[in-house]
Amino acid sequence: MSSPVTVEVTRGNRVESRHRGLAVVIDAGGKVMFSAGEVDAPVFPRSACKAMQALPLVESGAADAYGFGNRELALACSSHSGEDAHAELAASMLAKAGRDVATLECGAHWSFDQATLIHQARTMEKPTALHNNCSGKHSGFICACSHIGYDPKGYVGYDHPLQADIRGVMEALTGAVLDADSCGVDGCSIPTYAVPLSALADGFGRMLTGRGLAPVRAAASRRLIEACMAEPFYVAGTKRFCTRLMEIAPAKIFAKTGAEGVFCALLPDQGLSLAVKCEDGTTRAAESMIAALLARYFEPGSEEREQLLAMASHTMRNWNGIAVGDVRVTDVLFN
Repeated sequence: MSSPVTVEVTRGNRVESRHRGLAVVIDAGGKVMFSAGEVDAPVFPRSACKAMQALPLVESGAADAYGFGNRELALACSSHSGEDAHAELAASMLAKAGRDVATLECGAHWSFDQATLIHQARTMEKPTALHNNCSGKHSGFICACSHIGYDPKGYVGYDHPLQADIRGVMEALTGAVLDADSCGVDGCSIPTYAVPLSALADGFGRMLTGRGLAPVRAAASRRLIEACMAEPFYVAGTKRFCTRLMEIAPAKIFAKTGAEGVFCALLPDQGLSLAVKCEDGTTRAAESMIAALLARYFEPGSEEREQLLAMASHTMRNWNGIAVGDVRVTDVLFN
């Protein structure tokens, strides 16, 4: 089954690029309300599933033991820009568990955000692992290990007990079999598992509604989702797409991006979970897709809907501010 073209990019009067993608929306009861493309095909969620990976931090009691609030929990679910506030909060989380940057096994990199990168280049010789976009997640992992009693050394490995716990959590949420055959290595060195896009969306739906979950997991899931919506800056950063989506409709949208064109979102008021995947891995297309899909479920003419549609389809300008073309979603996402 060929995936439909979901996003087109124009230049002049021609379509210069076309992006094919998959999209699915699932209701509170687990029923598919909308789909496009082969949504039962396995995809790597990459960072889009970080809220699932953060569940042991909350379920184990570690978050409460270390006094974590919404900001720390949001950072544990984040792919942040490495801004000063992000790195400082990650360091604070580690310190509460008696650990420091040396315990992190995510590697170090400069920020992917141009303004943050320029600031970093001016103020530091080189970045540390605290500036890695996954340092919040990894700090959460280390805090969970420290509280549970696991040796954090090697916590990124497939055979580490924390990764086994996370694997079990994700299997329970998605219903997918996660093993060595479905496993790859993520950019931050932890295991990442290919799951059907529909199962990924359904897993987030379970986190939102508590459907089929034990009370402890249901409460932990809701707590993480609400923390992200309350502190969107700590989920991503200044002017980042995840942050902007959640700022459009406070407490009404949860959104999380993943590498290679994956995006997941929740609409708590409607009990809906959404997931998209751009087949060629392009972030700009995944962003347009998720914004358009979210817009479907806001009232026509509402400010939220209009802002989402403007994010989904927009004019591209060159460095001189001249309009050169458009990024536009196709009718596939509105049928």
